[in-house]
Amino acid sequence: MRGLHTQVSEIRKNIFVEIARIAYESDNVKEDIAAIPYNVSPDETPRFRESIYRERAVSVERTRLAMGLSLRPQNKPVHLTSGLEESTIDEVYYEPPLMQVIPSACNACEDNVYEVSNLCRNCISHQCMEICPREAISLKEGQAFIDQSKCIRCGKCKSVCPYDAIGRRVRPCSIVCGVKAIESDQFGRAVINQDKCLSCGMCMVSCPFGAIADKSQIFQLIRSMKKGGEVIAEIAPAYVGQFGDKATPEKIHAALRELGFTHVYEVALGADIGAVTEAHDYVQNVKTGKVPFLLTSCCPAWAMLAKTQFPEIIDSVSKELTPMVATARSIKKEHPNAKVVFIGPCAAKKLEAMRTSVRSDVDFVITFEELDAMFTARGIDPAAMEGGTHLHDATAAGRGYGVSGGVAGAIEKCINEYYPGTEVLIEHAEGLDECRKILMLAKAGKKNGYLIEGMGCPGGCVAGAGTLIPVASAKKEVQKIVNGSSRALPDKELRQIDLREDDE
Repeated sequence: MRGLHTQVSEIRKNIFVEIARIAYESDNVKEDIAAIPYNVSPDETPRFRESIYRERAVSVERTRLAMGLSLRPQNKPVHLTSGLEESTIDEVYYEPPLMQVIPSACNACEDNVYEVSNLCRNCISHQCMEICPREAISLKEGQAFIDQSKCIRCGKCKSVCPYDAIGRRVRPCSIVCGVKAIESDQFGRAVINQDKCLSCGMCMVSCPFGAIADKSQIFQLIRSMKKGGEVIAEIAPAYVGQFGDKATPEKIHAALRELGFTHVYEVALGADIGAVTEAHDYVQNVKTGKVPFLLTSCCPAWAMLAKTQFPEIIDSVSKELTPMVATARSIKKEHPNAKVVFIGPCAAKKLEAMRTSVRSDVDFVITFEELDAMFTARGIDPAAMEGGTHLHDATAAGRGYGVSGGVAGAIEKCINEYYPGTEVLIEHAEGLDECRKILMLAKAGKKNGYLIEGMGCPGGCVAGAGTLIPVASAKKEVQKIVNGSSRALPDKELRQIDLREDDE
């Protein structure tokens, strides 16, 4: 759950803070990196695992991922810092896979198993036994008992039990994966099918053992900032409220400047560009019948789901750049030699930035979680900063992109303003499972004429894997900056056709 402080979130932050401090201060990086597992677990009494050795072994792998390195192989001796020299080059991009399961951390949770609890009252009707198609349920010591060798996991027994005495155990990472990318290895540990994974990160934030982690670029980013030159931050609309109730947008801006960023832009600027362009596209292409419907482009997990699993409808995916890239290209028109850093809630943005057409525009991607660790490493409290410059890059429309429904809502408002009297049909889905269902309906011709918004995370960007506060609180904070915007809608001519995405 986002915003709930747990030992898992504590461990993740501790590792990120250690990496950030080393990047800022260390004269002996290799030695200090190797010491991280002992700094995190200094005593011989384990805090999180059954042994200190396993606890430190997990920290080794977390450290490697936090450095942007891959996990070590299970069957070869590889040192913690192996590959470190290559990773210290600030131009290094994420190498897939981004999202990885740490084998030594995985608890090998059972998946899709039905069991009878002590709530069973040995009722006379025995509905569970009668409905079971494989006769897998019998009486044993006065209670129903399920023979797992016969059970086919259909769930019929659970559905008819009057006492809710039959429970279903599901692997937490598996149940939240909307594309069924979580599988099992020979030892029952979770593994990610990278051919299916879209790097939304929902598995990572749902694992109660913290066994799934993504790679980070904070080390490379800090090293780049220390070299000097322009390093510009573009920050996603969901940032409000992420660093405390008293950390106003002005104070966060000041904190980013204190951290060393030369300029700070709102990613909502790119959202404005997208809203205008997709409003025109809907009217000119969907309403005229050139394409049956229009799929928004801002969420990379949603767009890749459509492109990879529904290639038949690829012409209906908007060619407009995501707000991250549109903002970056706008920045680089003014600052051609600058490094651009996207700061946001999304894990999937890390892989989006790897794409050949994006690399030259977005140099680094970090999440709010990683930024928070950088603040801690430098002793910066955003809430205690003197107010900085207020950001006026974007309108209410673009700032509303941070929540589910905000993208379609912004486009609809633009259409109503630019093309009065035009009927707009809207659908939106949140979570990859629901996104997949809406795409199936669209493919079947059930959504012709619609503008369809998809968000890979349930709740939208405010529910991304890199966020810090509860989703409900984040939605309220975004609404505040939407309501407080000096302009409601972007100008009709705010279109950057030359910045639009090449067909890929």
